[in-house]
Amino acid sequence: MKLFALGDLHLANRSNREALVELPAQPEDWLILAGDVGETEAHLRFALETLVPRFKQLLWVPGNHDLWTLATDPSPLKGEAKYLRLVEICRSFGVLTPEDPYPRWPGLGPSGRRYRLAPLFLLYDYTFRPDDVPAQEAVSWASESGVMCSDEILLHYHPHPSREAWCAARLTLSERRLEAAAASGDELILINHWPLREDLVHLRRIPRFSIWCGSKATEDWHTRFNAAVVVHGHLHIKNTHFRDGVRFEEVSLGYPRDWNRHRGVAFYLRQILPEPETWLAER
Repeated sequence: MKLFALGDLHLANRSNREALVELPAQPEDWLILAGDVGETEAHLRFALETLVPRFKQLLWVPGNHDLWTLATDPSPLKGEAKYLRLVEICRSFGVLTPEDPYPRWPGLGPSGRRYRLAPLFLLYDYTFRPDDVPAQEAVSWASESGVMCSDEILLHYHPHPSREAWCAARLTLSERRLEAAAASGDELILINHWPLREDLVHLRRIPRFSIWCGSKATEDWHTRFNAAVVVHGHLHIKNTHFRDGVRFEEVSLGYPRDWNRHRGVAFYLRQILPEPETWLAER
């Protein structure tokens, strides 16, 4: 039994949908979907109809694209209502979400370690910016370099007064739940679409896009909450990093330009558990 992760399927792209259908079944394994499955309920249903029969258990966290409300979307839901609707769809397929109890991984790690999987929905609060850029000027600062995230138009935050406020609410909720989970003695697998640390955001072509990539409030969560692994996507830069002995996995597939179709989607599945011996040696 293995735990894999894959994010940023971006199923609005036909080639991504076609490739996902070709993914072989792995009926003994679990799969994390780390956000940005697509922009509509139909994209999410397509992913779940394809993947649920092929894996023993799926876990899902939302990304920014999942939360968009498009003009062509038959569903008028926005903001938190859109998110809760996606949670409802996942639950109808038996898929675990950030609103469900954190499940314990059935397997054991080295020396009998037990792991608990913590799917999170944290958003971002524009704090991944230089200290000399005021909060109220963050979006303008990014736009000066020709960068503007579509979230500013398509990701609504109702009923919260702002995206920052929604992020703050999610941080408070998640901190409380993670404190209880860490107190159990299990090591946690933290799962979020956006990176938890600013120093993992290396966007050479669009560096100021960083403001839409997370919150400085989570910089120490990997140590504070006894994490064995932190899983995220969003950056479309597949990579493994270590911070304080904790493994950080960027697990995105991405747009068609970001991956090689000839390798198939299976090539991009990132193994989270069991931890390979080469990674354990670096902890």
